[in-house]
Amino acid sequence: MVKVNCLNPIAKVGMSLLPDTFGTTGEFSEAEAVLVRSASMHELDLPESLLAVARAGAGVNNIPLDKCAEKGIVVFNTPGANANGVKELVIAGMLLAARDVRGGMQWVADNKADENINKTMEKAKAKFAGTEIQGKTLGVIGLGAIGVLVANAAAKLGMKVVGCDPYLSVQNALNLSNEVKLVKSNAEVYAESDYISVHVPLLEDTKGMINKASISMMKDGVVILNYARDLLVNDDDIKEALESGKVRKYVTDFPNAKTANMEGVIAFPHLGASTEESEDNCAVMAVNQIVNYIENGNIVNSVNYPACDMGVCNKACRVTICHKNIPNTISQFTGAMAAENINISDMVNKSKGDYAYTMLDLDTVATAEAIAKINAIEGVVKVRVIK
Repeated sequence: MVKVNCLNPIAKVGMSLLPDTFGTTGEFSEAEAVLVRSASMHELDLPESLLAVARAGAGVNNIPLDKCAEKGIVVFNTPGANANGVKELVIAGMLLAARDVRGGMQWVADNKADENINKTMEKAKAKFAGTEIQGKTLGVIGLGAIGVLVANAAAKLGMKVVGCDPYLSVQNALNLSNEVKLVKSNAEVYAESDYISVHVPLLEDTKGMINKASISMMKDGVVILNYARDLLVNDDDIKEALESGKVRKYVTDFPNAKTANMEGVIAFPHLGASTEESEDNCAVMAVNQIVNYIENGNIVNSVNYPACDMGVCNKACRVTICHKNIPNTISQFTGAMAAENINISDMVNKSKGDYAYTMLDLDTVATAEAIAKINAIEGVVKVRVIK
């Protein structure tokens, strides 16, 4: 029985997909697989039994990726599963920034006791007037699963859309509307856009990317939307820009003690993926990835090991190896099998940064001696016999 520990509640539609050979446990220390949403794993001692962690969501800053890689623990996420939910909230954020809906609703709440409210509102509503988004330019930085949906939706709403992503995948490029103008640099997005929506991961080179320097390249009165990560925006610089009017509104799904108290900020309490559909989609994808990895050794959507998929094994045996990405490793694997007179019928090797993953399908069952020889090879982190 494969033991699965849930650090957060996971949607039932996902958990129901666990095969009979899997069972849940409340003890993290004995888990072979972990499902997590927002709980932090940085302070946890990772058990030797742990094979995989699946984050039911896209961001993985709550998981110690390097530590997991060192122990041969494959970490999965669920890119795109919550993309539509986030896209819809981005559109809502743009509309709230364009029209003073909040101010108008608050006026109604403040004046609900007025018996003539239907008349007095006609005089009061002028101060809540706004602008339309049709015909305005939206700049999208980062054209991943969410960015592409945002760009396409904005184009359908009659906006001009420019996008920038030096790492645009073939799949996302195919899904992108031909009405979206691709540019080569963020600077071009800054210069052309009335609204700017950021959809990039938090990395060393993206941390604080929206700052005094980048804001200076933008149009006066620009609206900035951040549904990706709090630290992509420099708080002090956005405050100064809001006070000067350079930035008209800052819309964020990641308020903090500073931004929550700023004038001109429209903030949501991290609601991007908080829909029933998104939570179900994330749970289904996370569970399927865990099951596929443990039962077949296949890696799909890992953030610390490379994608590697050989389908269901139809040979006598399958061996998977998490190892360091160093020269001459593959020849040592094949040599270890040959020394035991074991034929490799199929093999896949992929690398990602400092780590690599190898799958071997064998014509005969791997002997204990062969597995011991592979375990002894320099750089090998974890070996599993799947079948």
